[in-house]
Amino acid sequence: MTSLAARIFHAPIATVTLVDDEWVRCKAAHGLPPRLCQGSRAVSLGAAAVTHDGVYVVPDTSADPRASADPLVRGEPGVRFYAAAPIVTSDGHRLGSVNVMDTRPRQATSEQLASLRDLAALVAGELELRLTASRTVAAERELRAGAERLARTLQRTLLPPALPRVPGLHAAAAYHPVSADEVGGDFYDLFPLDGDRWGFFLGDVCGKGADAAALTSLVRYTLRAAAVYDPDPCAVLANLDAVLQQEHAGSTAPPPYCTAVFGVLEPDRDGFTVTLAGGGHPPALMVRTGGSIEAVHPEGGQLIGILRDPYFAQVRTRLNAGDALLLYTDGLIEARTEAGARLDEEGLAAYLAAAAPATADDLLTAVHKLIAALGEGVSDDTAVLALSVPAYSTAVPLQESWCSMTTT
Repeated sequence: MTSLAARIFHAPIATVTLVDDEWVRCKAAHGLPPRLCQGSRAVSLGAAAVTHDGVYVVPDTSADPRASADPLVRGEPGVRFYAAAPIVTSDGHRLGSVNVMDTRPRQATSEQLASLRDLAALVAGELELRLTASRTVAAERELRAGAERLARTLQRTLLPPALPRVPGLHAAAAYHPVSADEVGGDFYDLFPLDGDRWGFFLGDVCGKGADAAALTSLVRYTLRAAAVYDPDPCAVLANLDAVLQQEHAGSTAPPPYCTAVFGVLEPDRDGFTVTLAGGGHPPALMVRTGGSIEAVHPEGGQLIGILRDPYFAQVRTRLNAGDALLLYTDGLIEARTEAGARLDEEGLAAYLAAAAPATADDLLTAVHKLIAALGEGVSDDTAVLALSVPAYSTAVPLQESWCSMTTT
């Protein structure tokens, strides 16, 4: 603006100044040293210009007593010509002026004065635009903060506030969101069934945001209700599939679906028998007392809620004293390493084998460190549920049995 003003007037000096109760300060200057860019309002020509209606012009400062007190007139650079247009906001506030100065007396043309007035209007517009942008950014930050608070609150309602205490078992869970202002679809739970048995599950619904939150709520409470009706893991997943299929009946929207692992814990003398069914979900990992890692994966489990006749399978294994079981969502194994490759199940198993976690808390710590190490390679939320039995007795030999269920 100042360069353009100087060019229009063929003058060596141009400034944009703002005026407050005490000072006139340059915010931009062409041809004027920075040390001369501030002065007292009481003696500045800029103070007179800001209160003047229209363009303020002094053809010869030596012949104008109002100008003689200005330091730029009586000292360096020896201003003899001065013209200024006030910077006026849309609501009438006078902020300062656009000024043109020369070291020789002269006259200005009407076209030059009109251009100076236009430049002042442009400066006012730029300042108001900057103020509007600043207010918009502040409002956006406030809205984002509110959205983040709402998302965190909503996310907490989709997860149990605390896991129950199970005799003879240590359970721990964690949720690692990628974004603080977006609700994810990962879920987990641990709850009592009939007698001494306990049910647990972990999974991930399709999508993000409010739709995913609604679907997560439906899935979580359906799994609990289905387990009370029939705790057989395959039957639980089949009932969930039926509910999701019914939810989509007659709709033209994409069908809601999820992946999930559902298990039942049955305590015995030396630990727990675990019956686990999967529906399109990554395998659970068993960390044995000796440090070996085993994938616990019901073969053939398919996505829940999207196929006409899905197939679910279950596996039975042992959680002995000193063993730990990890369930996780695919955000963990789909993360990228520094080399750009997916971590995948084998990479996770190798990492856990090296970390040698012994308890549920150790597993969560190991996963937390892994996610932190992967950094920006993690692109999706991750939920983890870990179960372990204290190492107080000799483990029972591993026993497995397989069964399958097809929905009808």
